Amino acid sequence: MTPIVEAEAPSSLSLLVYGEARSTIQGSPLSPEELRKTDAYWRACKYLALGMIYLQANPLLREPLKPEHIKNRLLGHWGSSPGLAFIYIHLNRLIKKFDLDMIFLAGPGHGAPGVLGPAYLEGTYSEIYSDKSEDTRGLHEFFKQFSFPGGIGSHCTPETPGSIHEGGELGYVLSHACGAAFDNPDLIVAAVVGDGESETGPLATSWHINKFLSPIRDGAVLPILHLNGYKINNPTLLARISHEELEDLLKGYGWTPHFVEGSDPKSMHQAMAATVEHCINEIRQTQQECRSTGVASRPRWPMIVLRSPKGWGAPREVGGHYLEGFWRAHQVPLTEVKKNPEQLQILEKWMHDLKPEEIFDQEGKFVPELKALAPTGSRRMSANPHANGGSLKKALRLPGFADYAVKLDQPGSIEVENVPPLGKFLRDLMKLNETNFRVFGPDETTSNKLQAVYETSKKFWIEEYFPEDSDGGELATNGRVIEMLSEHTMEGMLEGYLLTGRHGFLSSYEAFVHVIDSMVNQHAKWLEISSHLEWRRNIASLNLLITSTVWRQDHNGFTHQDPGFLDIVLNKSAAITRIYLPPDVNCLLSVANHCLRSENYVNVIVSDKQLHLQYLNMDAAIEHCTKGIGIWDWASNDQGVEPDVVMACAGDIPTQEALAATALLREEFSDIKIRFVNVVDLFKMQPTRDHPHGLSDADFDSLFTADKPIIFNFHGYPWLIHRLAYARKNQRLHVRGYKEKGNINTPMELAMNNQIDRFSLAMDVIDRVEKLQRIGAHAKEKFRNRQIECRAYAYKNGIDSPDITGWRWPHASK
Repeated sequence: MTPIVEAEAPSSLSLLVYGEARSTIQGSPLSPEELRKTDAYWRACKYLALGMIYLQANPLLREPLKPEHIKNRLLGHWGSSPGLAFIYIHLNRLIKKFDLDMIFLAGPGHGAPGVLGPAYLEGTYSEIYSDKSEDTRGLHEFFKQFSFPGGIGSHCTPETPGSIHEGGELGYVLSHACGAAFDNPDLIVAAVVGDGESETGPLATSWHINKFLSPIRDGAVLPILHLNGYKINNPTLLARISHEELEDLLKGYGWTPHFVEGSDPKSMHQAMAATVEHCINEIRQTQQECRSTGVASRPRWPMIVLRSPKGWGAPREVGGHYLEGFWRAHQVPLTEVKKNPEQLQILEKWMHDLKPEEIFDQEGKFVPELKALAPTGSRRMSANPHANGGSLKKALRLPGFADYAVKLDQPGSIEVENVPPLGKFLRDLMKLNETNFRVFGPDETTSNKLQAVYETSKKFWIEEYFPEDSDGGELATNGRVIEMLSEHTMEGMLEGYLLTGRHGFLSSYEAFVHVIDSMVNQHAKWLEISSHLEWRRNIASLNLLITSTVWRQDHNGFTHQDPGFLDIVLNKSAAITRIYLPPDVNCLLSVANHCLRSENYVNVIVSDKQLHLQYLNMDAAIEHCTKGIGIWDWASNDQGVEPDVVMACAGDIPTQEALAATALLREEFSDIKIRFVNVVDLFKMQPTRDHPHGLSDADFDSLFTADKPIIFNFHGYPWLIHRLAYARKNQRLHVRGYKEKGNINTPMELAMNNQIDRFSLAMDVIDRVEKLQRIGAHAKEKFRNRQIECRAYAYKNGIDSPDITGWRWPHASK
């Protein structure tokens, strides 16, 4: 074997991709026989990729290719598939050589053919999908299903064995990879970054994952930047900057880049084999050194830059236009093969040149000498249990959440900050689950009042320390709290952690959780598809605490006022999404305990972190949260009679203001009958036919009546409640919520601007209860005057008046 040595980095004389391999690492580790087999395996992968895109019959070209053998609609992407398969094969060699535990994440968006092919050749695909057997008939079904109605898509979807990263939306491959590597000390995550993907914001921030991987307790991520030069219709930026600039960029991010560039298959196989082996040895050596000394310094982890032609292996020109090495190879490289005999002939020659008769035997089985190149059993990347994380998941050991309860004698009599008790609960949860639970947040764990977690585990930090960091910095090289001011990266890490069988919790400011709208969207879609795949095991739910909410933005103002994340979540499958708005500490603890125990959901918990009135003791909170919605008897006075109005609410501040409005009305009108309903589980508002948590029509009418006015005070945008309840019998629903009215306001002033305040609600009741319409004018005048007084006090003193901030529920519970 030729020794592997470090060479001088290639110069920027040429960014052109064609020619003999140019590589940072020199060597020819493959024997002639290994080289022959490796290239034949790669030809098999490319043949399968073309078959998936084009063929619905004649899978091994045992007869001349005819138009009826071609799919009626050609879909799929060839461009990055040959490069992905090339990488996959070379990783397989090292898995076998060193008995590595490795998974593969394909960042390029439409690279599924380059991953599905190896999964089929390894046998995993046929083991899971028995109709896609390893023979001619199974190959026919394997080809036909791709981008075909009732089949599979062109991404590495949940149906793809070995996948935890779909790549449908670009930018998350490195953060997913990092989450997968956390607390998996023997795992190597190979993460292919597409050069189009590298232009996204989430990917740009995720290069920093190397600052969060502990060489002692975590696995490693091996990024492979695949520069094939083009996106759908444009060059890619990183493929057109000079070699020196690209190398400096990657070094600046803290990586050690190794380049493999060219198009000649034989020399590229040797260069890639030498480079991957060098990187694996570097990773193992670094981990061994740190683990033997116990000193967790930050390595400059290796990475690979693979520059290869777009659509590698396609004809260079067709019809006078460039194909291979150009953007036209991105999707279907020959688009008229069913109608154009010349293109059909080109495709037939192309596929025959891959020599399927040397790759598959007479029965259509992959020939044994080539199949033997792949790992076996769970060492196959397509069968690695980390890529089906539910099979490795262990149930959390949870402390008793009731032990953190706030004790109260009367509802609405004391104020407590809602989130800190949850922080103590998470602190002890981390203590009980030191290797499979983490807390994530974009620089906001302390701001979000969860800082008690630092008593068990500090923030992970492996960079430079300053003396002042010891004064409350809460940094440690063995910390398990992960913070970085990128919601994208934190969300991606959490998703990767969950998808590989662990548990986690993320908190974020309400207004800026929108940054990860589409990420949560993609994860929900992943869970929805996975729920229909018997072989996919359940994973822990994605738990999001949304805090620093819209109604407490005294100094942040308008930019921090947006509760619309709930509207985004509502769009997702009812089988996957859950939204909770606990009104106080004890309800928050009960909800969090439930969410942390759940599987395969996206759980959104909305709870402000500031001081709030407390309403329910723990027993009552558990009962209330178990139902998800209920009448608060202590706040109602309609027992035994029909109410005049239903006062309903969801959210902490809306609950307080609804209670205060109820008290005002009972003070002004002694004979009014008010039913008070609080909603914790937002989907209770939907009919049960639309959501598994929904109320039946009979139960809804029982709670809200069939015809009495309902004044609903809601945390978010008011039309969301109308959307949930539009099909209910009682259409006298009047919703108050956030209406984009606010700036630098006191809490009461902001509430008044959006008409969720107690005075506006009380006037709403007067306007909608017939008997009050005739006698309520004086009360309405009083309430309007109180609003004027509140606003004047705030403008004069900068805070709300004491009778507002000091308000307590005036009626003793029985």
